[in-house]
Amino acid sequence: MNQAFLTVSPSRSQMFEEEFVSLSCEDDDSSAGWKLRRNTTRETRKECDKWGRSTGSSCNITDITPLDSGVYWCESREGATSNSINITVTGGSVILQSPVLPVMEGDDVTLHCKTKTSNLPAGFYKDGSLIRTEPAGHMTIHHVSKSHEGLYKCHISSHGESPSSWISVTGKPTTTAPPPAREATPTYHDTTPHVSAPPQLVFRLVCHLVVFCPYFISTLLMVSVYRHRPKGNYPPVSMVMTQPTQAEQGLDDDYDIIPSVTTEHHF
Repeated sequence: MNQAFLTVSPSRSQMFEEEFVSLSCEDDDSSAGWKLRRNTTRETRKECDKWGRSTGSSCNITDITPLDSGVYWCESREGATSNSINITVTGGSVILQSPVLPVMEGDDVTLHCKTKTSNLPAGFYKDGSLIRTEPAGHMTIHHVSKSHEGLYKCHISSHGESPSSWISVTGKPTTTAPPPAREATPTYHDTTPHVSAPPQLVFRLVCHLVVFCPYFISTLLMVSVYRHRPKGNYPPVSMVMTQPTQAEQGLDDDYDIIPSVTTEHHF
């Protein structure tokens, strides 16, 4: 929805009695039907034609009086509202010229203590306490922060004191940072190092193989021989003694040292 913005001329929140004041609803969409309204001590939500002269989206007040002090805003036919402005009208001779709208945090603000005729040395107060006295009748607050919010007024000797006005401080709008660039999805690479066996372990493994292999081979040979042996029982070995012939006996008589021959037979 389009939002209207209320402005006031002269651009200050305090007015001298009998000044000319103009309020305007600034909006690009005139079809919304924005109208000026106000709340005072005597009336509530009264439109411009009850207290001023309407000219389109503006409302003028001629010879403003203290009874016109109050809150002013713009309102559409649908009930949408603009920012509001507090206006204080004094019958005295001193006013404090302060910002009508909230002050942006970090900005500088200058307050003017004014009479109808001239600028004179003035003392400036915040929440009832004297801040300082300025010979030129104006005071600048540098780098405004939230701690500077409060009720301000000023005083000029032999002229009197101004009404009090509230100064609001708003934070600077935060700029949305652009989203960070999307990083490409990293490709996973297996960087786990391949651990090689220590030399001592390799040496011990080789030694075990050298010792174990002959036993293993001999075992296989024995099993192979056992599996391929002839089946049946082997007869016991017999010992046969042959009797010598007569001729051999004759020889024995000649050669007593020749023993008899024993022959083994396997069946």
